[in-house]
Amino acid sequence: MQKYCLLLLLNLLTLILNAQDFKTYDQTIPGKTITFKMAAIPAGKFKIGSPAAERGRSDDEGPQQEVELAAFWMGVTEVTFAEWDLYFKDNSLPQSKTIDGVTRATPQYIDLTWGMGRDGKHPANSMSHTAAMMYCKWLYSKTGFFYRLPTEAEWEYACRAGSTTAYPFGNDAQRLREYGYFKDNSEGKFQHVAQLKANAWGLFDMLGNLSEWTIDQYDATYYGKVTGNDPITKPGSNHPKTVKGGSYMDQATELRCANRQASNANWNIRDPQIPKSKWWLTDGMFVGFRVVRPLEQPSKEEIEKFYNLYLK
Repeated sequence: MQKYCLLLLLNLLTLILNAQDFKTYDQTIPGKTITFKMAAIPAGKFKIGSPAAERGRSDDEGPQQEVELAAFWMGVTEVTFAEWDLYFKDNSLPQSKTIDGVTRATPQYIDLTWGMGRDGKHPANSMSHTAAMMYCKWLYSKTGFFYRLPTEAEWEYACRAGSTTAYPFGNDAQRLREYGYFKDNSEGKFQHVAQLKANAWGLFDMLGNLSEWTIDQYDATYYGKVTGNDPITKPGSNHPKTVKGGSYMDQATELRCANRQASNANWNIRDPQIPKSKWWLTDGMFVGFRVVRPLEQPSKEEIEKFYNLYLK
């Protein structure tokens, strides 16, 4: 009994300390000068998906379901090339076409930035779901914090930032130019991050610029199956995975909070390699990602099991 009470007390102290530390912070990488900002996203409930009357709605956005999410941190911007290249150019890692432990992505066979440069302002693009997840695992190896891709539910919850409308700012698509780069204002290319307005939770470019990977396997009927807290789909094949947010190439209706896109093997159709790269997408120039970190960190064993499951 005494041991049980002590365990409860330790758990309570951990919760209190975590709550005190739950705020937006700058993540540093040991030995590096580049940092990135993580926004604190509070726990809460929301309705995932869109109402039947929403303009531009697709069938895979319903039925709406209420889900509850634990607190987490999310990258304030999409991962930039400066951040990505800390991993990509980490010479301490083995460079391999296979996925075993933390390995470095193979070299790009063409310029997948499409002439826009690799700097601290442009979001990193054209990498596969596997590459994005390996970056998360690398971050864990460097920082000790469990980083991963967001679930569909976490992504949409963070994008909405408390709103229930088609866009975080309302239903008027005319205001989209203030918040995201899409077909009408992107000049046909992705732009620097954090140039437009952030949503109510301080997140930039949730809509537009680059579409963003989620961790979930895409299922057109998923919202009819969502139950419980912190929903997540089971991992499956490389495609289809769910991509959210729309990109610089898309129409305004594809940048709605609830819009979902299924990844496709054709996003790498021009890859000349045999077999095709596990890391890069020759025709996925519109895809990027941002990272999340749960408030409650799993155990080391649980983290390793998670990465092994999603990087098999």
